[in-house]
Amino acid sequence: MEIEDIGRLGVWTWLDGMSAGEAVDFTGQLEAWGYPVLWMPEAVGREPFSLFGYLAARSETLIFANGISNIYARDPMALRATQQTLADLSGGRFILGLGVSHEPMVTGMRGHEYGKPVTTMRNTLEAISKAVYVGPVPDEEAPIVIAALRPKMLQLAAQMCRGAHPYNVTPDHTARAREIMGVGPWLCPDQKVILESDPGRARELGRKNISTYLELPNYRNNWLWQGFAESDLADGGSDHLIDSIYAWGDEQAIGDRLQGHYDAGADHVCLQTVRTDGEGGPDLRVLEIFAPAKN
Repeated sequence: MEIEDIGRLGVWTWLDGMSAGEAVDFTGQLEAWGYPVLWMPEAVGREPFSLFGYLAARSETLIFANGISNIYARDPMALRATQQTLADLSGGRFILGLGVSHEPMVTGMRGHEYGKPVTTMRNTLEAISKAVYVGPVPDEEAPIVIAALRPKMLQLAAQMCRGAHPYNVTPDHTARAREIMGVGPWLCPDQKVILESDPGRARELGRKNISTYLELPNYRNNWLWQGFAESDLADGGSDHLIDSIYAWGDEQAIGDRLQGHYDAGADHVCLQTVRTDGEGGPDLRVLEIFAPAKN
């Protein structure tokens, strides 16, 4: 699967608030709007690979990508089987996105020992490549991307898999990541957007959305590496942090932020919309505005 196949703009969203039928309708709408990829996370909701298989069987062109799945949830042999099975059953419309998650999610919720992130990911990728699989082989193996934020994990993404999917980042981070990874590997950052021009309301929505992430050390360490101060991470996040992580404003402001990632070296941007009514799920107004089929 080449970068042209996944296009320049995909959609990142949770589908846990949708019924099965609503999820099928939503993916059909994304296809009609010309979006090439749907990125979905894994945390405490639906099992993503089951959902991918269900939706792939009820769609035609959409590529399904994890953004990301927790490597502590399955062993490498299971991940190898998933990689091959979904690539086969979807007709090559699958990207396996993997990440080390966060210690509270791994140790606290799952009861596993949280290892050194880069070492654990490297060992997992090596084990996946060597795992036994004797099922039907897909015509094209599903590419692997990993959640990567700081230099060592970004280097690993460039060396051992198809690329990186950074999350909670800025165009400045994209520029740093591209310099570290070099030309060739996919760089697919997430960009959160809010179609709201009132600064107070936009920042309120951003703070609500970012609250969980502010407690997770991997994101905190990455923001500090990007140049934010500890004070930016306190009290729900400073205006500077919120304005940097969230593209808020009108269509032009959001479009300029997306272009900032492309100018910085992104191959594909994962568009994550934050609804202005404060509810979860995608903002269909924004997805329609930026639909590739209309632009």
